[in-house]
Amino acid sequence: MISRFLKYVEITTKITSVYAYFNTLAFMIYQKQDINWPLMLIFFVAMFVFDLTCTAINNYIDSKDYPEMLPINRKAAFAAIIIMFCLSASLGLFLAYKTGIFVFLLGGLCFVMGVFYTFGPIPISRMPLGESLSGIAYGMFIPFLMLYINDPERYLTLKFSLESIDFSLKLIPFLSFILFSLVTTFTTANIMLANNTCDIEKDEAVSRLTLPHYIGRPAAVRLYALLYYGCYVAVALMVAFKILSPVSLVFFISLPAVVKNINEFRVEQVKERTFFTAIKNFILINTSFLISIILGIIFSVVFR
Repeated sequence: MISRFLKYVEITTKITSVYAYFNTLAFMIYQKQDINWPLMLIFFVAMFVFDLTCTAINNYIDSKDYPEMLPINRKAAFAAIIIMFCLSASLGLFLAYKTGIFVFLLGGLCFVMGVFYTFGPIPISRMPLGESLSGIAYGMFIPFLMLYINDPERYLTLKFSLESIDFSLKLIPFLSFILFSLVTTFTTANIMLANNTCDIEKDEAVSRLTLPHYIGRPAAVRLYALLYYGCYVAVALMVAFKILSPVSLVFFISLPAVVKNINEFRVEQVKERTFFTAIKNFILINTSFLISIILGIIFSVVFR
């Protein structure tokens, strides 16, 4: 039963949220930012369970006409969605209660995006927004929530009253965060972009008009490559602006293997043969990014 449930929630695909979490945790340690470890544990559980919930909703809706596609029976599948949703929502509300209205608003937006990715009259997955929204949700929203929960005043302040709404943005820290977030944002977006590029004709047949439909296959393949190169530009800029240590340039060791996978995908966009290049590049880039930050931490401790 456990193995069938794990298949239902596609446990092996949860690398996107896990990497976003640990990359951000390492970045906070490097930045010498205070970390509330109990809240970070709660956040991880809430984030991970909601990621499972989104996949479960996706599989449940996609199998509506073919219940036999589900690895568990349909009633149990629906019950699992309700239980996981309630658990993640409860933990999210607790975090909002402990940290403020901004976590409630941004966390709520994450829930809306996750639920309506495949649910509703016009699911996000059937629009040309899937790549950008998935990249932003994992690459920006998860890291920013973590950073904000641990140090609300570092990046922005948001205060409500019956008479006014006060909002201020700390520009330099926020721009540093944007550069940091691009690596996970771009690599996550490329997983969906590769999937949709491989499936463009199949998707068009069922009126699923994704980004590759609008920009065309050749442009989609070029965008696929550009997003990966953008990761290396972002890291170079972070080192140049002293957001990361110079030792973090070890990140560039991964570039030849990433280029090899890009070229493999450029030759043919076939789901069974080349889609996995996006998964391999995600792991290569994000693992290298995590290692580069950890080496920066070690370097700063040894040579402080």
